[in-house]
Amino acid sequence: MLQYRTLPVTAFQQNCSLLWDDATMEGVLIDPGGNVPLLIATAEELGVALTQIWLTHAHIDHAGGVAELVARRGLPVIGPHPDDQFLIDGLAEQARAFGFPPAGAFVPQRWLQGGDTVALGEHVFQVRHCPGHTPGHVVFHNAEMNRAFVGDVLFAGSVGRTDFPRSDPQALIRSIVTQLWPLGDATVFVPGHGPESTFGRERKSNPYVGGT
Repeated sequence: MLQYRTLPVTAFQQNCSLLWDDATMEGVLIDPGGNVPLLIATAEELGVALTQIWLTHAHIDHAGGVAELVARRGLPVIGPHPDDQFLIDGLAEQARAFGFPPAGAFVPQRWLQGGDTVALGEHVFQVRHCPGHTPGHVVFHNAEMNRAFVGDVLFAGSVGRTDFPRSDPQALIRSIVTQLWPLGDATVFVPGHGPESTFGRERKSNPYVGGT
């Protein structure tokens, strides 16, 4: 069975997810934006052997800890979509601009496209390309656990910002409607910031996408 723990990291309280298979105790980190010692210590306390890093997108609060994790643990980086390459290239500049610790660039072992899958042991996640907040943003969905890890596409009561370079507000809403809503109202999503919610709840009450 898959388990996960949400670990808010950085001054932006970004939801890094530690996800693991309790049969093998192998795990992945989704969006390790910072506080790498905390992430490693939590995995060790739980007895989780980290095997991969999955990225929804490459903003500093989601990807700022990747280079350090790669250096310390040699973990392969999976994702995001290649349209976020410019953000990876600019991580050092992002760190300076937002007052983060220095962050290095990295090279994903695998870029992701919509329709791809990623796996943790025998557990398969569907990848959905959801541009708008960033052009290369992806979402990870697992039907078995009824969870979607959506990064900064959708929040409880809000949606991702679209005032960044190469953001697109129309593309963001289109991504939510065409890529997230079809996963079903009962699906619980883990956002990049703040509490979990369900797609059904947001369809009804979210002021940015309610009724879509």
